[in-house]
Parts: sequence; structure tokens; C-alpha cells
Amino acid sequence: MVAITPEINKSNSLGAGYAGALITVFIWATWIIATRHSSGAHLGTIDLGLIRYGVPALVLSPVWLRTGLIPRNVPLILLAVMVLGAGAVFFQLTTFAIHSTPASAVGVLLGGSMPLAAALMGVVLFGERPDLSRSLGLAAILGGLAILLIRGLAAHEITWISFVFLPLGALLWAGYTHAFRRSGLTALEGGALIAVWSFIIHVGLALVFGTTIASVPLPEIGLQFLSQGVLSGLAAMLAYGIAVRALGGSQAAAFSALTPVLATFGGAIFLDEPVGVWEIGAAVITGLGVALSTGVLSHRLKG
Repeated sequence: MVAITPEINKSNSLGAGYAGALITVFIWATWIIATRHSSGAHLGTIDLGLIRYGVPALVLSPVWLRTGLIPRNVPLILLAVMVLGAGAVFFQLTTFAIHSTPASAVGVLLGGSMPLAAALMGVVLFGERPDLSRSLGLAAILGGLAILLIRGLAAHEITWISFVFLPLGALLWAGYTHAFRRSGLTALEGGALIAVWSFIIHVGLALVFGTTIASVPLPEIGLQFLSQGVLSGLAAMLAYGIAVRALGGSQAAAFSALTPVLATFGGAIFLDEPVGVWEIGAAVITGLGVALSTGVLSHRLKG
């Protein structure tokens, strides 16, 4: 019995990692839809940032009060990359672009770019070497994303803002993924520190540029409180932290390739954006790529 305990623990850890990654991408897709919806309201990116990071900063205050705003055992550069990559800068860049980009294209240029950016960063900076299965998976993801991207270009709905800011956001997120992996922080600690620092930054932005939260209807505030604060700001950050700890940075990021699929169909259902045979084909190809690039099939074959 003692001999098989490590294998059981490893299996449970992988299961928690996969669950955390899937929860994260579902929430990300919801975030894209809600942020696109907010473009028709009076909420600006600073207002959304206050909601997104204010909720988890408050809920997780016992955690960051215990660790301190700058934990002594975490290199300052890693903390800075985490806050930049998953906090205020990431949020401002991507939210600005999302307001003028169809949901399906957001999924491609942001969510779909994340696993590619994380894998490339892992190879260049940390000497990671993806096996054949993961390499084929990344190629399939790239193919699925290319289909959706071409469709978006054909419809003339994507501007230079989308092409610049969303891939840059994916690169920032990839940096966060690898920095958190090496920080030694737990998912709770990492999420708490990112939230409180990002909230502080947004308070500073609000003092300089102002805020319109007080003039926005309560139902809209409630929608963004749920999607931005509770789901994206708190639940997704913790779930993704668990995924990174269990699966590793590149494998956890690979699940984000499911975001284009969910965002495409979510945009069709909730925002009346068109979905045709090409989008469905891209969804199948991207889903296969995710299965390969995360190593799910490799684990099953070895088992």
C-alpha cells in the first residue's frame, strides 16, 4: 500500500490540475463575453479593473496581510512579472482591445496565443523540450487559430489594435505563468498578491483619470461584479494557479487554446456573432491540439 501512494497522489494532482485548467478556460470565455458586453455600457477599463481586482483583494486580504506586499522569499523580479503578466497591465491592454474586437477573434489572438507564447518562452528561456505529441498539438492549435483568424480578416472586423494588444497580452500572461511556477508561492498567495497590487494600481489610475462607476446602472455593476470580480478575478486566478502547480507552465497554458472555441460559440449565443462551418472545423482542430499539447494522450498511453 505504501508503495503505490506516490502514484495515487500524482494521479490526484494531475486530476486537480486538469480540473483547474478547464474551469479557468470556461471562466475566461465568460470574461470575454462580459467584457465585450460592457463596451455598450458606461464602464471604462479602469472601472472594470477596480471591480476585477478589488473583489479578490478584499476576499484574500488575510493571505496578503500574512505574506506582506513584498514577500521576503520571492525574488522581486518574479513578483513584478506576475503582477504585470496577470494583473493591471495585462488587464488594461486586453480590455481596451476586447472592446473593439469580436469575441471569436479575441479568443484566437489572446487565448489561442497563450499556449504558443508559453511554449516558446519555455524553450527559449528555460530549456524546455516538448516531445513529438506536444509539438504536433501546438501545430494543430496553430492551424485552428489560423482558420479563425482568416475568417476574422475576411470579415474586416479586426484592426491593428487587436493584432498588437491581444498577442502582447498573451505574451505577458505566458511570462506570469512561468514566473509563478518558479516563485514558490501557492495559488492563494499568488492570486492575493496579484489582486492587491493590481487594485492599488487601478486606484491610482482612478485618482488620475477618474471613474464612472457611480453613474452605471446597478444590474450592469452586478454582472461585472460576478464575471470580473468573482469569476475572473478570484476563481479563475486560483484555478489557474492550481493547474500551473500540478501540470507545469506550458501544459497549463495549453488549455487556453480552448478559449477561442468557447468564445466563438459564446459570441454567437449571447452577442449574435456569426458561426459557420469554418468556426466549427477550427474548434475540432483546436480541441485535438489541446489534447496533444497538454500531454493527456501521452499519460494515457504510458498508463
